[in-house]
Amino acid sequence: MARWSLLFGFILLLMGLFAYMGGNHTSAALMPAYFGILLGVMGATARSEKEKTRMVAMHIAAAVGLIGFLITVSSLVEYMQAQRGLVTPEHPKVLQEHALTSAILLFYVLLSVLSFIKARRTRKAEPAAKTVGTR
Repeated sequence: MARWSLLFGFILLLMGLFAYMGGNHTSAALMPAYFGILLGVMGATARSEKEKTRMVAMHIAAAVGLIGFLITVSSLVEYMQAQRGLVTPEHPKVLQEHALTSAILLFYVLLSVLSFIKARRTRKAEPAAKTVGTR
């Protein structure tokens, strides 16, 4: 999961930087970059040899992804409404960027949850395997 955090962090960082350099010189344009930096740092931290450090870093990264999704989900809804012609966005480029950020972070959170479920199942299966092997 650390690799996914680094990858998603890099994608979001590039997205924010390109939006900022593309003419949208506001702090809102850099929002994906902020989340990308946090995900990248947590992904790098999760590459530690210590299991506890890895677990904490990945849980923090999942929380960052969830918070980012919750912050930007309204943009995703508004973008879908704009595509149907129900609303006219004031800043369409910013809306597109935030909607894409929301979708990326939702996908990241779903991958994190699946990874946590898999890790828990693996941990539960390990003690059973050890007791079977000791007989």
